[in-house]
Amino acid sequence: MAKTFFNSPKLSLSPSTFFIFSTPFSLLPSSKPLNFPPKRSINLPLNPNPSKFFRNYSTPPGTECPVPLDQQPINEYQNLSNSFPFSWPSGDLVEYASRLFATGLSFGLLVGLPVSWFGSVGFDHDPVKVVLGSVSSGLFVVTLAVLRMYLGWAYVGNRLLSATVEYEETGWYDGQIWVKTAEILARDRLLGSFQVKPVLIRLKNSLVALAISLFISVALLINYEGSQKELRKFSNEAGDRVVAGVYNDASARSFEPDAFCGEPGLVAE
Repeated sequence: MAKTFFNSPKLSLSPSTFFIFSTPFSLLPSSKPLNFPPKRSINLPLNPNPSKFFRNYSTPPGTECPVPLDQQPINEYQNLSNSFPFSWPSGDLVEYASRLFATGLSFGLLVGLPVSWFGSVGFDHDPVKVVLGSVSSGLFVVTLAVLRMYLGWAYVGNRLLSATVEYEETGWYDGQIWVKTAEILARDRLLGSFQVKPVLIRLKNSLVALAISLFISVALLINYEGSQKELRKFSNEAGDRVVAGVYNDASARSFEPDAFCGEPGLVAE
């Protein structure tokens, strides 16, 4: 193509032609100035949200937290510590123990005592059995309440101490995992070590004490009921038979008929 360009007879190159090609466009004589289109600027976000681009992967450390506010461990801890009855073990020890005692006493008197009283079989109501049944029901309810509180605090404590956070954006079908940053991990572990662990220790001790008390109460109730059954059985058998050396009306009539004169059932010999 270059050879054809230079050897073409129709094209004549002169010094003016080279001057035109080598001169800038701004220096050429023209009746109309050259208007270039204006430059357009594109605004890009400096800190884009990585969760929109990496929905199936954990967000790298140092970026914005994509976890919803109600699923962040620190907010879950605040909600749990202010809710009923999970706020009981985090307060004063005397107040915590008094609330548990009031709960067990209320349930035992309002529910356990009527059930034990009206559930007794027979005309005679044994007060010891009724009281033991009421105490056992109150201890059982308090044990369930403390167990529920322990499970809730243990769940929040595990999320605070963990280096990752499992969360759901809209439902159970789109679960995600976010890796905590160094600052958030240090803050959560400090909160979990000094705020949640003492509560868990208190709840563990409460569960042990309640379990021992409930076992003792149920054992006493079972043993007392068994001993009462054996005592009734022995008394019924003793009433049906005559023991040698014990006073009996039939034997007394046979030996002393004069003492039973005029009474029916006496056979004169």
